[in-house]
Amino acid sequence: MTNSIAPIPFVDLSFQYQELTDEIEKAIHAVIGRGDFILGRALQEFEADCATACGAKYGVGVACGTDAIAIGLQACGVKPGDEVLVPANTFIATIIGILQARAKPVLVDCELSTALIDIAAAERAVTAKTKAILPVHLYGQIVTPSQLLDLALSHNLIVFEDAAQAHLATCENYRAGSIGRAAAFSFYPSKNLGAFGSGGMVVTSDETVAKQARILRNYGAPEKYVHTEQGTNSRLDTIQAAVLNVKLRHLPGWNRDRNLAAEQYDVQLMVLKEHGIIPIYNYSEGGHVYHLYVIRVTEECSLTRDQLQAKLNELGVQTGIHYPIPCHLQPGYTDLGYKAGDFPKTETLSQQILSLPMYPGITSDQINQVVAAIRTALGLKKD
Repeated sequence: MTNSIAPIPFVDLSFQYQELTDEIEKAIHAVIGRGDFILGRALQEFEADCATACGAKYGVGVACGTDAIAIGLQACGVKPGDEVLVPANTFIATIIGILQARAKPVLVDCELSTALIDIAAAERAVTAKTKAILPVHLYGQIVTPSQLLDLALSHNLIVFEDAAQAHLATCENYRAGSIGRAAAFSFYPSKNLGAFGSGGMVVTSDETVAKQARILRNYGAPEKYVHTEQGTNSRLDTIQAAVLNVKLRHLPGWNRDRNLAAEQYDVQLMVLKEHGIIPIYNYSEGGHVYHLYVIRVTEECSLTRDQLQAKLNELGVQTGIHYPIPCHLQPGYTDLGYKAGDFPKTETLSQQILSLPMYPGITSDQINQVVAAIRTALGLKKD
């Protein structure tokens, strides 16, 4: 089979830079001129602006999203040995963050339709040692805030959000990062708000949590050479913060573009439901920011997910899988004590999910071509 369309990348980061070249270069040069590369003015400005955009009071920039989870949990009072409820259907960094906080991840299954944590399953997993629930706002959609808060209130739990894929997502009048005591964000380059490298942030409206997170990220030192905590070295570089603050002003528009692209995918893929192609369900409508657009290739499909992915690749359409191996089945994490079959919905999704091209700047013609390639791969006639 030969390529019948122009190659379509899974993600294209060049669009954002081309649109903002002058603004970004001006911001970088301002940092260079001041020479405040560590904990500088641009970081303080971005921390404040990012927190405000998330509906929170404080932002604490750190080196990456994983550190934001670890530092954020510790700043919220999670202690070694405390249990933290977390979905099995997430990227391994979520688990690593909990372990770095020396807490115990307690995995629970997800919902097939949304791929988000199953709140009922989480409630069944609560024990006397459970200190927190860590919902993952996966693919750009928030876990239902009312359900999270009801669970937390019933069992006196901390809600700590993994919002790495949900910059400015909304649901029930909440914005990602404003539901719980604190939240972790990632600024990995391909995120909706991505740096020119690595970066993360703890966002909170709790002044005590913010103060503690700032101490922990900077060697555990509230002042130079005075180390009151066993902290770490995890600070968001000032240059990266300057770049991110330029991008932050454009993020609402980029998220709207993603949502419009998702609407086009939804309409065109609707007729493929009978052929086993089912998009992950969006219950938050315009509040979904579509970091990823994910379909399920179910048992009704004539192809397996892997077969469809291979055919699309031959046709010039790049895709991704988020994620092909569940956390509890990763070879480096057998000591968590889980085995195959423990989380059947998560395991089913890992064999079904396929992420289609999604990024600001993707065109209607490209989306048409992606859907046409899916139809071709399935041996269906063109519309």
